[in-house]
Amino acid sequence: MIEFKNVCKWYGDYMALDHVSARVAPGEVVVVCGPSGSGKSTLIRTINRLEPIQQGQIFVDKVDVYNCGSLDELRSQIGFVFQQFNLFPHMSALENLMMAPVMLKRASKADARKHALELLERVGLESKADAYPAQLSGGQQQRVAIARALAMKPRIMLFDEPTSALDPEMVNEVLQVMKALAAEGMTMVCVTHEMNFARDVADMVWFMDAGKLVELAPPDQFFAAPASDRAKKFLQDIRR
Repeated sequence: MIEFKNVCKWYGDYMALDHVSARVAPGEVVVVCGPSGSGKSTLIRTINRLEPIQQGQIFVDKVDVYNCGSLDELRSQIGFVFQQFNLFPHMSALENLMMAPVMLKRASKADARKHALELLERVGLESKADAYPAQLSGGQQQRVAIARALAMKPRIMLFDEPTSALDPEMVNEVLQVMKALAAEGMTMVCVTHEMNFARDVADMVWFMDAGKLVELAPPDQFFAAPASDRAKKFLQDIRR
């Protein structure tokens, strides 16, 4: 479903992605982890062209991301959940969910409203349909953001540290929604420091350091016997 081929990305002289090659199978859940500044967020943002690349290719369902006809069409297939929610503050939760299907997919307002209400129920927030972001907790806002991404009926969901801006007691409510999506067979790439989520839900763990994809392994193997010294140190630091 997603393929990176020899992908490189620079910020001036700094190499943020260093010849990254990997694949994500349909229905697979990949957790990308690593120390701060390792290139995790940059990598995930290249998938829908939020970040340009200078070398290599990225394919989504065999379509070259950086040589495709319509960027809107590409992005409509890829849901993206950000660290800071990015909800429209002047719109209710329901309106946040309805906007993209109406404007980009030309859905009728009635159909968009029906689907939005179904999605809010799915994330446990049907009672908050008319609430504005400022009236919601951080965990509720992030669940609305996930529902908004799902409103476009994407084939892939990307999560860029979706719980890092949340208070600890709010983290679990967001992770439960992500776990439910994974159980339904959604293709997911998640940048996260939630190692319990990686252990319980991921099919593969990608460990990055200094822009390189250092290690790719199933979670049982990665957590029990990481192959690289850098991954061993990372896990030791987390446990400590």
